[in-house]
Amino acid sequence: MKKVVDPCCKRKPRVDPWCKRNPWYKCRGYAHFDAPVERESAKKLVSDPPKVASHPFYPFLQYAVVTQKIEKDKTTKRVLQKPAKERKIAYAAHLDSHIYSYYAFLLSQLYETRLKELDIDDSVLAFRSLGKSNIDCANDAFDLIRKYGDCVVYATDISGFFDNLDHKILKGMWASLLGQEKLPDDHYAVYKSITKYSYVSRDDAFKVLGISKNNPPCSGQRFCSVADFREKIRAAELIKPNSETKGIPQGSPISALLSNIYLLEFDKQLHDEISAYGGRYLRYCDDILCMVPMSYESSIRSRVKGLIEDFKLTINETKTSTVLFSDSSGTLQVTGGTQSNGKKPRHLQYLGFTFDGQRKLIRSAAFAKFSAKMRRGVSLAKQTARKHNKMRIASGQVREGIWRTKLYNRYSHLGRQNFVRYGLRAAEKMESNHIRRQLKPLWSRLAERIEKENDDLHNP
Repeated sequence: MKKVVDPCCKRKPRVDPWCKRNPWYKCRGYAHFDAPVERESAKKLVSDPPKVASHPFYPFLQYAVVTQKIEKDKTTKRVLQKPAKERKIAYAAHLDSHIYSYYAFLLSQLYETRLKELDIDDSVLAFRSLGKSNIDCANDAFDLIRKYGDCVVYATDISGFFDNLDHKILKGMWASLLGQEKLPDDHYAVYKSITKYSYVSRDDAFKVLGISKNNPPCSGQRFCSVADFREKIRAAELIKPNSETKGIPQGSPISALLSNIYLLEFDKQLHDEISAYGGRYLRYCDDILCMVPMSYESSIRSRVKGLIEDFKLTINETKTSTVLFSDSSGTLQVTGGTQSNGKKPRHLQYLGFTFDGQRKLIRSAAFAKFSAKMRRGVSLAKQTARKHNKMRIASGQVREGIWRTKLYNRYSHLGRQNFVRYGLRAAEKMESNHIRRQLKPLWSRLAERIEKENDDLHNP
């Protein structure tokens, strides 16, 4: 078997024995304060505990992902914008990322073993190599509800999950997983770097280094030299520390696993209690789902809330609902429950899907969001075509319409990775004709939007 020499080379043989032995190594395609590291050099560092213990970690680069929430008014049918949600994403320097990946690899093996020992490996769904997507997990949950028949389903969300992980609890759970009273020096160095981390705003770094946000450095480059880092980044006081006793950066190679390790005891306690009721407990990252018999309707909400508070986290009451399912009439359906808005729920919402006992659907808000995104995309294509037409007219050429190829790739079944393709995968896995019917109008809406903008383009 041929060994790969260049870790960033796209042309790799089918079987790479080095990568099989070292699955923690990944060549990351971004620029940072340091340059990418060859894998043998990375291995020498990460596999040497004293070197890791004394390793100086660079600050994370941080940027914000803003998600615009929208919903459709059931009365007026108008699409309404909700307050935008901002999520901070931080990514580590190249050598630091290899350390995080390596220690995540070591800890994940111990974590998987512990899950099996505690008999809760079928309750924790996210950030594990299960070969399942959120579609599979939602479908499995809905099928379980069908199996239970009469039951209460309690669904809730943990507020600010990564931002509120208590450092002391995390440290204790980390050491417990290793079977030790305190963290070894190398593990402690990694723990300290991920809890008492520092970060630099990516936009501020670009500005002070004279880098265009629209044309950032490519992979294989570094933002600046060590001297520039000291004189332009550190001297300008752009490095901000996390002075809280809680929170880890969302986006590092180890953060997802640590969030699971943090809730290991929580998962065990809740799993055992609900199993004793004859129910089922599932957690997908910060989404909690509990299925219990009808008699436990009044107690499940307070129990989950009280237990999560023991781990210094809080429940997001605005995303909490209790849904009662019943098949007394021979057909499973929603017969009651409560939502945060005080209204009776018509269905259960979970991982982007809804279930009313019969129909598995994609949330309607996802279609409203897609439609708004599609309209912006077609509008931008029109502006681009108008700009090109000015140049064509100036050179004596005829006008052209909107270029459709990219629009089809992004907003139709002709593309490979887009919302429509995601919906088709969901329809197939969930065997849901209802989802197919949800998706059916999208093609005609796209075509109509393109024709409308084309008419406007040719008749200004």
